[in-house]
Amino acid sequence: MKVGLISDVHANAPALNAVLADMPAVDAVVHAGDVVGYNPYPNAVVDTFQQEDVTSISGNHDRAVTGDTEFGFHSVAGQAVDWTQEALRDDSYRYVADLPVEDEPVDGVHLAHGAPGAPDRYTYPEEFTGDLLPDDVDSLVLGHTHVQGMEEFLEGVVVNPGSVGQPRDGDPRAGYAVVDVDSLDVELRRVEYPIERVQENIRREEGLPDSLADRLDRGR
Repeated sequence: MKVGLISDVHANAPALNAVLADMPAVDAVVHAGDVVGYNPYPNAVVDTFQQEDVTSISGNHDRAVTGDTEFGFHSVAGQAVDWTQEALRDDSYRYVADLPVEDEPVDGVHLAHGAPGAPDRYTYPEEFTGDLLPDDVDSLVLGHTHVQGMEEFLEGVVVNPGSVGQPRDGDPRAGYAVVDVDSLDVELRRVEYPIERVQENIRREEGLPDSLADRLDRGR
C-alpha cells in the first residue's frame, strides 16, 4: 500500500494542484496540518481536500483561524490569520475547526503537526529519532517546519514531506513524499508550480502582506 504524504499547504491551491497532478498512483493521501494561512486560496484548498478525500490533521494556523491555540504569531502571520478568518466560507470554517490534532488514518501511519503530543513544537530533520515514533507506528509524518527530510530507524521511519504551499528549505518547489507502508520505502519529491500567479494574488488581496509573496520564489 502506498500513501501520499503532504503538509503545510497553507491555502496555496496552485501548489496543491501541481502536487496532486504529479503524485504517482497511491491508495490514500494524508496531510500533516496547516490547511490554511499565508496564501490566498483557503476555500479552494478545503474544496480540493474534500473532493480528493485527503485526510488532514490541524496545524497551528488552522487552530489560530478557529480560535483554538495559544501559539504566538509574529505580525505577518497574524495578519494572514485575520485575513483568512474573513475569507473562509462557513462550511470551510467548520471543516478546519473539526480537524483532529493528531490522527492515524492509515494503519501504521501517524500524523502529528509538530511532534506526537506536542503539536506546536518545531522538529527539524536533524532532530528526528526513533523515540519519536508512537507504539505500533511504523511511519511518523510531521510538518510545521516546512523543511523536507526523512530518517530511517529500527523502529520505523520519520518523514517531513516538506511544505506544499510555502517551502523554507531553500527550494521553492512544492514538496511532498510517498511512503510504501509495507516496505517503508520513502520517496521525497518536488514539483514546480506557478509561483508568479500566487504572488500576484497575494499582492492583490488587501490584508495579506506583500512579504508573503516575496518569500515564495526564494523558498524561505
